[in-house]
Amino acid sequence: MATQDGGHRDAAVAAIAERSYERAGDEYTRAGWRVLADPRPDVAPFEPDEKGWAGVGLGHLAVAAVCYRVDATPARASRRAVEGIAIARDLSAGFEHPAQRACLSEFVADFRAIAGMDGVDAAYDDAESAYEAAADSIERPQTLGTTPLFEAAAAPIKQLARGLANGEIAVEWSDLHGDDPSRPGAFLAARAAYKRQRFRSLLERTVESGVLAAPRGTTEYGTDHHRCPSCGSTDVNWVADSTLCMRCSRPTEST
Repeated sequence: MATQDGGHRDAAVAAIAERSYERAGDEYTRAGWRVLADPRPDVAPFEPDEKGWAGVGLGHLAVAAVCYRVDATPARASRRAVEGIAIARDLSAGFEHPAQRACLSEFVADFRAIAGMDGVDAAYDDAESAYEAAADSIERPQTLGTTPLFEAAAAPIKQLARGLANGEIAVEWSDLHGDDPSRPGAFLAARAAYKRQRFRSLLERTVESGVLAAPRGTTEYGTDHHRCPSCGSTDVNWVADSTLCMRCSRPTEST
């Protein structure tokens, strides 16, 4: 995503590849703060923005909290989640579109889930209700779902899931959204319903495994130019500023 994160997301992905999750959490945190302070040259965080660029910063904070959970530092994850919840609620005052505000409610529920707080189900219920209430204001839910705000809210659960699926895409667009865009409220509310069912179990399985996958970027299967020294795979994931094994998210080497 074209936001001003000062290179900290690149550093976070590199730290994930080294399985240094505390450092990854710190770098994602710094990326989040940078984006929230100054998302893009033409976007101010507290002013209406049809793309919701500031949401990318929230997404970085959410992944930072996930990294701390995997690192077995839950207190830091909780602090990051509390911070994320406060920022999401604050940003809601400046976002004009009701569906964007519903997405910020979705973020609140995600942060509660990541930190293991009480009230997760109720928070996802609130997000679902907010999407339903926003239905009359939504003209093209598919387009809205591909804006930076909505993609940032989908990114953490996708990253968790791919690590448990041998690096493949395990949470599809059709999983997160309803099947009838002519009912835009229900179409987007499906995001919160799916997360309520899956987010916590994916997180707990990832924490138990002790391994978080890198986000998925541009991939290539069965290459003749790279081989992973850790697992032997020739499948490659180019993401951020790293060239990683698509399977185990460790650095891969050219052959």
